[in-house]
Amino acid sequence: MPEPSNPVSTGSPSTPARVLFVCIENANRSQMAEAFARMEGEGVLEPFSAGSRPAGVVNPRAVAALAEVGYDLSTHRSKSLDDVPPGPYDWVVTMGCGDACPWVSARFREDWDLPDPKHLAADGFHAVRDEIRRRVQGLVARAAALTPDAGLPGPDAASSAGADAPAAGG
Repeated sequence: MPEPSNPVSTGSPSTPARVLFVCIENANRSQMAEAFARMEGEGVLEPFSAGSRPAGVVNPRAVAALAEVGYDLSTHRSKSLDDVPPGPYDWVVTMGCGDACPWVSARFREDWDLPDPKHLAADGFHAVRDEIRRRVQGLVARAAALTPDAGLPGPDAASSAGADAPAAGG
């Protein structure tokens, strides 16, 4: 198991906010979210991803879709929760896995109700990828707005259930 990382952080440049993206297989959605968090949130987020029932491999379509936007996902592997550092986390983002998503302790929790793109046509796969990127960008903005002394969103920050959270009912 990897060594534990930072304690729960403030999201400041010296202590990036720890975020865990969880889906079922850790082969598509959570892998893409971790990759975008690394691309877009350098110095702001310390991202990890895991699956409740890992597939064992990252979907080659996810690798190709991330290569299109300049990220090499081929270095990632499908992981279980036992393979990521233990909490606490600042954010845990579940990705449409419903009851299959385990409870992981975090200050903020979000569920991004996104379809698993593995069986979608190319346009659908890319739409899910692009939506994940948009939501990660929102998460980066919220983490960057954390006040170091209180660890709470600043006055201009969106709430943890802000615009990036899915609307009720779907």
